[in-house]
Amino acid sequence: MVQAILYSYRRCPYAMRARMALAYAGIQVEIREISLREKPLHMLAISPKATVPVLCLPDNQVIDESLAIMFWALKQQDNDGWLAIDLLQAKEIIQDNDGWFKQALDRYKYADRHPEKTQTEHRKVGEVFLQSLETLLQQQQGLLGRLPSLVDIAIFPFIRQFRGVDHDWFDAAPYPKLKQWLTILTTADLFVEIMQKHPT
Repeated sequence: MVQAILYSYRRCPYAMRARMALAYAGIQVEIREISLREKPLHMLAISPKATVPVLCLPDNQVIDESLAIMFWALKQQDNDGWLAIDLLQAKEIIQDNDGWFKQALDRYKYADRHPEKTQTEHRKVGEVFLQSLETLLQQQQGLLGRLPSLVDIAIFPFIRQFRGVDHDWFDAAPYPKLKQWLTILTTADLFVEIMQKHPT
């Protein structure tokens, strides 16, 4: 049987959330780890936007948006109810994450490329989002109830990346619920599984 192909980049947060949804749903895929400097011709042919993840199904259907891959996978199988949340609210949180927070994260991470503000000032923009997540987690384990759900999986790779800019600062920051949430997700067997290295 022909397997689905997933073009991925191990450290890309968009690819991480797609890989997690596919693995959780039990969908067998051939992971093709790409080089950002030399992207595969087949990937470029089926998805000219040239960003990962790209899922090519056995019927040649191509899904090249990470959230679309997640929803497709969860529609195949969702035994633990990742979609059993307020999807409208989930999409709003993810939109904030993928929009202005991702922009703040990139500017915080690469502050030397964005000298209009200091790295600390870029971080403070991102902290507005961190505080909103901390508030959501005050009364529940996941962002919208039980943990994990679609929204938790879609967002935590970006918070992990934010932490990675300055571990010491993040670990001392006043976001205890967020830090606990992040630890649970980054130490979960599913995350460990999808972070296995594949040859480029």
